[in-house]
Amino acid sequence: MTLGYPTFVPRAAALHKISEWQQIDFDTFRNEVVPANQPALIKSLVKDWPAVDQSNISASATCRYLESLNNGTPVYTIVAPPTAKGRFFYNDDLRGVNFKRGQISLTQVLNQLLADADSSESHAIAVQALSIRETLPGFENDNPIKLLDDSVAPTMWIGNKGRVAPHYDVHRNLACVMAGKRQFILFPPEQIANLYLGPVLDAPGGVPISMVDVWDPDFDRFPRYAEALEVAQEAVLEPGDALYIPSLWWHGVASLEQLNVLVNYWWGGTTSSGVSPSDSLLHSMLSIADLDESQRQAWRDYFDYYVFRCGPDPAAHLPDSINDIVTSLSPEQASTVTEFLSQGLLKKS
Repeated sequence: MTLGYPTFVPRAAALHKISEWQQIDFDTFRNEVVPANQPALIKSLVKDWPAVDQSNISASATCRYLESLNNGTPVYTIVAPPTAKGRFFYNDDLRGVNFKRGQISLTQVLNQLLADADSSESHAIAVQALSIRETLPGFENDNPIKLLDDSVAPTMWIGNKGRVAPHYDVHRNLACVMAGKRQFILFPPEQIANLYLGPVLDAPGGVPISMVDVWDPDFDRFPRYAEALEVAQEAVLEPGDALYIPSLWWHGVASLEQLNVLVNYWWGGTTSSGVSPSDSLLHSMLSIADLDESQRQAWRDYFDYYVFRCGPDPAAHLPDSINDIVTSLSPEQASTVTEFLSQGLLKKS
């Protein structure tokens, strides 16, 4: 069956291959892989999972295994029509998306995926960010991850053939393929200007996505994408493989089989304040982006000093005993600052 798009990106042979690691342990992952701030393909990391064993038997065995753990909690699912050719994207006028959303039973999704296995006109179906702890209790005990602390919760993604445009995660991401195959195409954060991002508020996944179809790029419409392609990295993961994606790296993902299951783990990327950097970016876009050039430059200097710490430490001349936002906040101060920001936003709404 084909959904009308290439299995692999054109000119894939010219893309840089993601660095490959074998048989790494917790210390190697935390002390070498993560600090390098580069994507890393970790071969066969979870090949011994019972869930992967079932996937190696058949799609039906995979579904039966998931169903045996299912407690009936509805799951967030998106469905695109056959005309979308597996591409979850904006609609034609960029004022919405080309798929429908809903909360339905996992049993219904799994049954539909199996029923559509031999159809040439099936809808693209994707269960998004299923909380394993809430929906599939027992999965973690059977299928542990050895590279992360137990506090990091797993999330599951289930679907048939489909593709998602390059987007970013605020958190670090360890993505493990349980069933099927997935192709990842990654770009470093600094390529943001060459990826031609779509509207922010109507983004299909809640964060901006690239307008470029990286599986069939239109270089006449998006000429700067050629620069991004020069530094793109690519990998195809099979059952048992894992991919480490650093925070804010752009990644486009294609699910290549009739049944694909991925388990991922997000951690880091935020501080104890609980304030999301994405929210801060949105706030800054509202408050600074439309100022005149001289004001924007002045604010850049302030951000470089206070936020990005490009020069001297802004707290170096202060007593160690001082609790402040440039040193460390007490819990009471953190609550006060958060409340102040929240009230400021409410006044503007």
